[in-house]
Amino acid sequence: MALGAVQNLELRPWEMRAGTNQKPCAGSALLSRRKSTDKHEWATTENGAGTGGTSRFAQEALGDVVYCSLPEVGTKLNRRDEFGTLESVEGASELYSPPSGEVTEINEALAESPGLVNKSCYEDGWLSKMTLSNPAELGELRSGGA
Repeated sequence: MALGAVQNLELRPWEMRAGTNQKPCAGSALLSRRKSTDKHEWATTENGAGTGGTSRFAQEALGDVVYCSLPEVGTKLNRRDEFGTLESVEGASELYSPPSGEVTEINEALAESPGLVNKSCYEDGWLSKMTLSNPAELGELRSGGA
């Protein structure tokens, strides 16, 4: 299931969806740092390091996530490179790197609890962390979340 077909729908990450038990995202400081792609991946940065994941809209469109395929630490990615997959009972969706850089950490908790992507996509359900090789690429992304 590719999420590109739904890329024009805007969803503010601080809005809770009716019927979900998801808590709103962290305060406006985090929202002002979060950047997103048209494929619903997000990234936040601090001191040249980035954390990324998939948006609330994307995980809701995908359904209950049952498996996460993530890159190995040390993997070098260019912006828009495919770096993994989220699988659900509904289908699968490829993941693309918002910025270029080297993966320094993956969310190991997702191996045993992939549903964290659904429960807390902006906090506990983050996917990977990386050292950015070209921080200027973030200026090409949308501001305010995904």
